[in-house]
Amino acid sequence: MSEAAYERLRDAIVRGELVPGEKIKDADLAETLGLSRTPVREAITRLVESGLVESKPGVYTKVSTLNQHDIAANLAVLKALDSLATESAVPRLTERDIQTMRQANRNFATAVHKQDASKALAADDAFHHVVIQAAGNPVIARIVEQLHPQLHRILYRKFSGILGGEETINHHEELILICEQGDAQAAAVMSGEHWSHLGDLISGLFDSDELSS
Repeated sequence: MSEAAYERLRDAIVRGELVPGEKIKDADLAETLGLSRTPVREAITRLVESGLVESKPGVYTKVSTLNQHDIAANLAVLKALDSLATESAVPRLTERDIQTMRQANRNFATAVHKQDASKALAADDAFHHVVIQAAGNPVIARIVEQLHPQLHRILYRKFSGILGGEETINHHEELILICEQGDAQAAAVMSGEHWSHLGDLISGLFDSDELSS
C-alpha cells in the first residue's frame, strides 16, 4: 500500500497534477487514494527524502518548488553514477541486453515522434535501466531511482525542448554501438557528455525563467 501511494503521488507531482508549493494533507490524500493514513504518511516520508516534498513538522507539508541549485546538485550526482554504472556494465552486457536497449530506443523514438512525454520518459528509463542493472551495483540503482523523479519533473514539462528530438535518439544509438564494441571507457565518457549537455539545457531554462514556479 505504501509503494502504491508513493508511486501515485510521485507521478502526480512529476506530471504537475500536484503543483509546486501546493500543500499536502495526509488525511485528504488517504481519502482520495482510498487508503489508510499510515501508507500515505510513509509515502510522504519517501517523497521528502527524494526532494519532491518539503515538510516542517507541525507547520506544513507541500510540494517542493524547482530549485536551480538543488537540480544542479542532483544532475552532478546522476552524471557521476551513470558514468560509473556504464563503465562497470559494458563488459557484462549480453546480446540480449543490447537488443533490449535497441527496443527501448525504438519505443523512445516512436514516443518522440508522437510527442508523448510519458511514454518517452518510460522508454528512456528502460534504456538506461539495462546499463544500471548490468553494472551489478545495488547502491547505484537505489540512488538513481531516488533522484530520477526530481529530474523527471523538468523533463515532463519541457520534454520537446530537452529530450524530444532526434539528438537523443541518435545519442542512444551511438551509445549502443560503443557498448556493443566493448569500449567501457568511451561509453562512460559519452554518458558523461550527455549529462553535461542535459545540465546546460536545464540551466538555460532556469536562466530564462522558463522553470519559475
